[in-house]
Amino acid sequence: MMTEPANKPTSCPVHGFQRLINGKYKLRIIWDLQKGSKRYSEIKRGLLTGMPGTDEIAARVLSRELKALTEMGILQRMDYGVVPPKVEYSLTTLGKSVIPVIRVIHRWGTQKFNG
Repeated sequence: MMTEPANKPTSCPVHGFQRLINGKYKLRIIWDLQKGSKRYSEIKRGLLTGMPGTDEIAARVLSRELKALTEMGILQRMDYGVVPPKVEYSLTTLGKSVIPVIRVIHRWGTQKFNG
């Protein structure tokens, strides 16, 4: 399945954002990477934090989400080409531009569910 680039022009801006967030963990991954790059295992641990009833995230699901975000230009994947493998993910400029939107969602969720 090929994912359209998030920055590809669309006649409906809401549709463009929907393409970005279509997935189980995409917003959380972007949010968790706002302070800097992380390795796969760090991203996985971060996703388990605060998720009630979740003991495990399928590697296939997380890999699919990371690949899709990378293909959309939201994440950058840095492979250091060493043994053992070292790969880090970080936000691109486009990815960083989504943080203020997620911050509003975060603020709304805090008020709605913790208030």
